[in-house]
Amino acid sequence: MRLRVAILSGNHLCHNPRVWKEAVALTEAGCDVEVLGGWHSAPLKAQDQAVLAGARFRFSAVVDTTGAGAPARVSAVTPRLRSKAGQLAFSLLALENRWQMGQAVAGLARAARRSPADLFIAHSEAGMVVAKDLHLRGRSVGVDMEDWFSEDLLPEARRTRPLTLLRTTERYLLQNAVHSSCPSHAMSEALTLEYGCRAPVVIYNAFPWDSRRALDGLRKDRLEGEPRSIHWYSQTLGPGRGLEDLFAALPHLRHEVAIHLRGRQTHRFAEWMQARVPERWRPAITLHDLVGSEELLSRIAEHDIGFAGEQTFCRSRDLTVTNKILHYLLGGLAVVASDTAGQREVAAAAPGAVTLYTGGNPASLAAALDRLLSSPVTLQEARAAALRAAQGPFCWETVAPRLVRSVEAVPCSTAP
Repeated sequence: MRLRVAILSGNHLCHNPRVWKEAVALTEAGCDVEVLGGWHSAPLKAQDQAVLAGARFRFSAVVDTTGAGAPARVSAVTPRLRSKAGQLAFSLLALENRWQMGQAVAGLARAARRSPADLFIAHSEAGMVVAKDLHLRGRSVGVDMEDWFSEDLLPEARRTRPLTLLRTTERYLLQNAVHSSCPSHAMSEALTLEYGCRAPVVIYNAFPWDSRRALDGLRKDRLEGEPRSIHWYSQTLGPGRGLEDLFAALPHLRHEVAIHLRGRQTHRFAEWMQARVPERWRPAITLHDLVGSEELLSRIAEHDIGFAGEQTFCRSRDLTVTNKILHYLLGGLAVVASDTAGQREVAAAAPGAVTLYTGGNPASLAAALDRLLSSPVTLQEARAAALRAAQGPFCWETVAPRLVRSVEAVPCSTAP
């Protein structure tokens, strides 16, 4: 009988390539896979529906707050009210609760209880809460620590987080799950030490080498006559993502360079950026909207250097290996990265492709960038090394079998 796997997400697919890749890999390995996701944005829902058109796994939206008409609006209110009530209970009474984990908790729980899956794999905070409940009911569960959830986000955001509940849930799942995974060896070692659990399998946020076949060869970001270019992207353009280092390094640079930033701007981002960028460098910076996952690699590949300025303000950011740095390698970009534990791991496995700088040290970052900008030969050698790494240790075709072996090896319970 085919192994039935339910992935507990509660989120959109288009901005969660880790869930997508896991679902595809397990389906191709012969599993019957259902992703229990959620739709919270109409434009992102449309993107999800487009990418799902050719999918061989099933996707069920356990919460959908995007519908039109009175019935849909009424059904969307309840998850929002639960989430707000949960935050209010915490802020007024310091009561940590599952409703702080997002709007999908109740929908995930209902769908999971009805599911005949042999194995449930949590990929989110809401998913972890539901997975713990399922295990207590005798079901087989796994967990993918996409992030170290209890050790993530900026200090001001952490003040409103149910940190004790998150840690308790993480500990329970990592000690009891039949399958666990995370995005770096650095994080796997730290989780094992922290929670006394079996070491999670390392599943890098890698991308298929075959993705390069879809490169469109177009020039949409860069202007004619531009100098060498740096590319950075994230879902959000704002503080806490390494841009502070990049902006502070600009006065130290000896070579001209164009800077392309892609993401959704946070409130008052323009003012925040202007206060940090010297006037002389402002014309060199271009802001771009997000693009669909099917186009992102093409836009990355237009550029020369990928900037990955992850910061160490929290353990999750320090230990992880992000989508970003591995996407740069696949795009054939030379990478300049802060010296977090996760990015040191990438640099060691991708010799010549990644130049590390000391995080928080603008002069160190400027020197790393100038080294590449001053020598076309050095830059080209780094770009070639990036492609070798993307075809080798950081290739999804290399990484995916680890995931499949771990899942196929677990003893699973069937639905009661």
